[in-house]
Amino acid sequence: MGAVGLGCMPMSWAYSASEQRGDRSVRTVHAALDAGVQLLDTADMYGPFTNELLVGRALRGRRSEAFLSTKCGLLVGDQHIVANGRPGYVRRACDASLRRLQTDVIDLYQLHRADPEVPVEETWGAMADLVTAGKVRALGLCAVGARAGRGPGARMHDGTLRQLERVQQVFPVSAVQAELSVWSPEALEDLLPWCAARGVGVLAAMPLGNGYLTGTLKPGQGFEPDDPRARHPRFTAEMMAANQPVVVGLRRIAERHGATPAQVALAWVLRQGRHVVPVPGAKRERWAVENAGAAELALTDRDLAEIAGLPRALGSWD
Repeated sequence: MGAVGLGCMPMSWAYSASEQRGDRSVRTVHAALDAGVQLLDTADMYGPFTNELLVGRALRGRRSEAFLSTKCGLLVGDQHIVANGRPGYVRRACDASLRRLQTDVIDLYQLHRADPEVPVEETWGAMADLVTAGKVRALGLCAVGARAGRGPGARMHDGTLRQLERVQQVFPVSAVQAELSVWSPEALEDLLPWCAARGVGVLAAMPLGNGYLTGTLKPGQGFEPDDPRARHPRFTAEMMAANQPVVVGLRRIAERHGATPAQVALAWVLRQGRHVVPVPGAKRERWAVENAGAAELALTDRDLAEIAGLPRALGSWD
């Protein structure tokens, strides 16, 4: 059975700012490590910068227990985010991340987004130089697929696959991070097969559907203004209510196993391949430990058939 990672972003950026507390987040990282979690995923833009500082603080004396992943390529400004893929910036960003993370090497350095003003080969070449310099062990790419901005007939990850083919000619891709969950399975169509055929790992982002698949969110509950779910088309009161059958189905399976809907959702992601690692975010020790426990949940063929038969998740784009 595979392992579950820990997405550190919600600890200091984007989700429920009023609940972000440094000391509690450090305890959450420690609880995850104690539960067998190894992969910790962060980025310099989370905060910005504060998430890496937090992870660095949490890993004092425990660095050897973690597979540390961070990202570069996006700059956070006042009310906007821009890409920067210039080689000089990549080198400076890596050095800054190493300082904040209090480590001498990053296990996986990911390109968050390609800069449209810089050929991705140039950015990737600068990242490859970091591997040669011993500052980074492996390189990863975050998927660029989005529901908006695609032409008629285009698939979710066509853009990502084109980028992967280009950068693979410069230096091997070790991992791709992309959304994958029971209610967003599009990566199964083409991205996972591409990765499996080439021995490339997949970090499954948002495997709990931004929290919806945990069954703890209620239609119409509302979100804090800076929470991205406040503007997400699947988190309107109407769509949350319409997608309740998905959660009901996960809960039914969970009850048979003495598990939680979140654990069933994560176990489903783990069943998509040995090269797939779900990376759910968590702010509290309880959730980090519960998520880690999904690695011990063995879904049956009956369970998988029930999940496959769940209604397609709806959003205001449908």
